Amino acid sequence: MVYMFLADGFEEIEALCPLDFLRRAGVEAKTVGIGNKVICGSHSIKVECDMTECELDKNAPFDMIILPGGMPGSVNLDNSKTVDHFIRRATEEDKFISAICAAPFILGKRGLLEGKEATCYPGFEKELLGAKIGTGVVRDGKIITGCAMGKSHDFALEIIEALCGKEMREKLKKSVLY
Repeated sequence: MVYMFLADGFEEIEALCPLDFLRRAGVEAKTVGIGNKVICGSHSIKVECDMTECELDKNAPFDMIILPGGMPGSVNLDNSKTVDHFIRRATEEDKFISAICAAPFILGKRGLLEGKEATCYPGFEKELLGAKIGTGVVRDGKIITGCAMGKSHDFALEIIEALCGKEMREKLKKSVLY
């Protein structure tokens, strides 16, 4: 199971592209609305989530969490006790954490990028405390980060490879003519 957390002000493509790829790959992925079931993206696109944070079983097993960027979506995710709970669980249980654009700052703020390579939207690098700053999409252990909406396909494909392997990554890449 993959949980993607959406908060008002999220970057739509950074959420929907990985979600689409996950579902094409047959991975069970659920969107979780922070505060509401219908969440409004940073470009006024509304998405009806699979569940709200109140409906989510906080003890349910999972393989990965995904934090899309966007503003103020990333700040809203950072302020969520539910998101914080799942970040802590992912760290304790050695699960994957993926964040793109501004959202990697959430991981940096919690000290999770210390000594790791990570990337983010330009201007947020100072928030990636202790990280070696990379470019594009970076996977370092169980943490996957992406720099921006323009790298959403690469971010999604890296998530697919982490969960399903290189063969599925290449199959999806070919099927979407990427």
